[in-house]
Amino acid sequence: MNRISVVICTRDRPDLIGNAVESVLNNDHDAFELVVIDQSRDDASARAVARFSDDSRFRFLHIDRVGLSHAYNFGISQTSAAIVAFTDDDCTAPAGWLSAIERSFAVHSDVAMLYGQTLAAPELKDAPGVLPALPIHEEEKLGRGYGFRVYGMGANFALRRSLVDLIGGFDEALGGGGPLRSSQDFDFQFRAYRADAICLLAPDIWVHHYGIRDEQAWPATLVAYGVGDGAFYFKHVRCGDLLALRLLLARLGRLTLAQLLGPIRKRPSQWPYLRSCVKGAIAGMHYRIDRKKRIYLPAESTRG
Repeated sequence: MNRISVVICTRDRPDLIGNAVESVLNNDHDAFELVVIDQSRDDASARAVARFSDDSRFRFLHIDRVGLSHAYNFGISQTSAAIVAFTDDDCTAPAGWLSAIERSFAVHSDVAMLYGQTLAAPELKDAPGVLPALPIHEEEKLGRGYGFRVYGMGANFALRRSLVDLIGGFDEALGGGGPLRSSQDFDFQFRAYRADAICLLAPDIWVHHYGIRDEQAWPATLVAYGVGDGAFYFKHVRCGDLLALRLLLARLGRLTLAQLLGPIRKRPSQWPYLRSCVKGAIAGMHYRIDRKKRIYLPAESTRG
């Protein structure tokens, strides 16, 4: 019986998905399954992982509907273990990744979800462009009694299936490929906090990230981040959540200050993110909200 299910969602990255799958299948854990949810526009990704088809631990499922949150939710529905781990199609995991995840949940019985580190791939250290990463310097719990902040990266996280049963799945309006473009993991983390679930930041759980963006592509990535963050935070503000308002204002304040000091410190402009954050909050206003679950309702539910 599988003790951990792994979900990797992919779309049009045939040059990277094979390495991601291979790294997970090379893990030393003795009871896991790996499901790849493919939303690609052609069969290149399927061909890239065809060499793993004889591995009984591996399944490749193609779906037509695009959207990272939908892919997450579908992946969860297609798996069975009590722990579900996620990494991205542009990451590789070390051999002990799954064992470290299982060990953390065993040691911390109060923890419902965790984030590990996402580290820049060493061979891309000096490559031109921007390679997003998430360092975690020490173990930390986020939740009631510990303090809370929004912190994590969807390239390396895991959760207990019971948490999904408690708060529902990912908000399908949020996330890459969805109308509100990103921040599905932050939204899930915040909803988990509001349900009194504990999140662990675990530095001993890490993956390497290969998803480098060139200088021309990075502003578009910031725009997507901004739209998603604005829509995520303001959804909870609309539910009367003052913490979400404080977190949003604090983030905007920090980035505005960084923008003002940017020319002095020679830092990149924050304006694409800041403008898009406002646009995301406005875009989210076009959706009604299931206030009990704190999930955007499908766009058609706004009619009438």
